[in-house]
Amino acid sequence: MQMAWPIKQIVDFALPPRCGGCGTIVEADHRFCTPCWTSLDFLTGDGCALCNLPMAAVSGTICGPCLAAPPRHDGVRAAVAYGPVARDIALRLKYGRRTGLARTMASVMEHHADAPGIVVPVPLHRWRIWSRGFNQAAAVAHAIAEARALDLHTGLLVRKRATPSLRGLSGRKRADAVRGAFRTTARIEGGTVWLVDDVYTSGATANACAAALKRAGADRVFVLVWARVLRED
Repeated sequence: MQMAWPIKQIVDFALPPRCGGCGTIVEADHRFCTPCWTSLDFLTGDGCALCNLPMAAVSGTICGPCLAAPPRHDGVRAAVAYGPVARDIALRLKYGRRTGLARTMASVMEHHADAPGIVVPVPLHRWRIWSRGFNQAAAVAHAIAEARALDLHTGLLVRKRATPSLRGLSGRKRADAVRGAFRTTARIEGGTVWLVDDVYTSGATANACAAALKRAGADRVFVLVWARVLRED
């Protein structure tokens, strides 16, 4: 233990901790510099009780789209709105293989997992894992489960068929693309599932996953994400 501190000093000198947003040197691992931190649009939960869309309303209000077509999940807990810094972090984790960013994202997300339950990442198809090398949602889920002392179940939910990229598709086409794409490998004995992903856009993937988890026995499925897209360009 006596050598731990000097070794850390040497490592920090050679590889100093850097901001997850811009790479500027910061005081500790998984921290942000002041400009990047202040540019993040933190979602406080003052929005739709189901999809987390910000709106000026009292707590517990459900937005029009969710009233018209209720989601299969029980609510979205998003740390931040999808913006330049949030997007860059998500993309560097997913495509740049900057796996340390999973813990950075989890450090901002984990307090939203405020009830007992199990942690389940949105799965990738095996072909996607082979090409990418890892599942970014599983990396974030692992860090959240560790921080909150919750059980992590990475193999409980699987993607049984490859699905096309949902980017640029309408909400209806996204839902069609992922319908029936997920299944569970075991029964769930009630309780809450924290379904972890990096970005929530239309909710198509989250709905398909939640449907499979509830068929398996989950009482509640909450979607826990790093960033929520508020407006699609």
